Amino acid sequence: MSVSKEQLWRQRTEWPLAMVAIAFLVMYSVQILARPHGLEARVLWLLCWVAWAMFVGDYLARLLLAENRRQWFLLHLMDLLIVALPFLRPLRMVRLIVLLGVLQKAVGHAVRGQILIYTISGVALLVYAGSLAILDAERAEPAATINSFGKAVWWAVTTVTTVGYGNLYPITVTGRVVAVCLMLGGISLIGVVTASLASWIVQRVEETDTANQVATAAQIEELRDEIRALSEQLGQRNASDA
Repeated sequence: MSVSKEQLWRQRTEWPLAMVAIAFLVMYSVQILARPHGLEARVLWLLCWVAWAMFVGDYLARLLLAENRRQWFLLHLMDLLIVALPFLRPLRMVRLIVLLGVLQKAVGHAVRGQILIYTISGVALLVYAGSLAILDAERAEPAATINSFGKAVWWAVTTVTTVGYGNLYPITVTGRVVAVCLMLGGISLIGVVTASLASWIVQRVEETDTANQVATAAQIEELRDEIRALSEQLGQRNASDA
């Protein structure tokens, strides 16, 4: 099976971009939590934009290399939003999902292992990135209720689980966009886990049915062989009696 240029590009850039994503997350965390000033702040600001420019370049390269650019564009609208809207850039951390392949090898290729890894890592990533994003958007507002990282984490947890106690809530447009993305991310994650678990159950049932069918067929074949042998013995006995 031939590999398209776009797939080959994605395979070759997957790990480098994952490393860039990790570096971006670290730099973004320092920006939000440490709030550096002076030269350090300018350097971090520049490096973050360089990392973001790499993601933009990756998107444009995959679009140009796609065999059907129109179809690829329509199937990757979320990628376009992530690279086009700077306030959504923390969500680009979903590229860290590439690193889960390393953990998969440690637990085998069982679907249940994948579900466990994707769930734990996905929730942790959503909560942490969402906490940074909401704190960045809200803490400068005098009337904001989310003005510390602890409150941001608590809000992110209640939002991604769609609980939403209501004591903490965003008041800025950017904060509300982050809230919507967290809600959708939490719902999507639950849907993926549920669908994967259902698929695993169906697969196990099909494997059991197949095994039972193979066993039944083997038993039937054994009975046929026994009947054939008995028939031959009976024929030989009748022939000797005659």
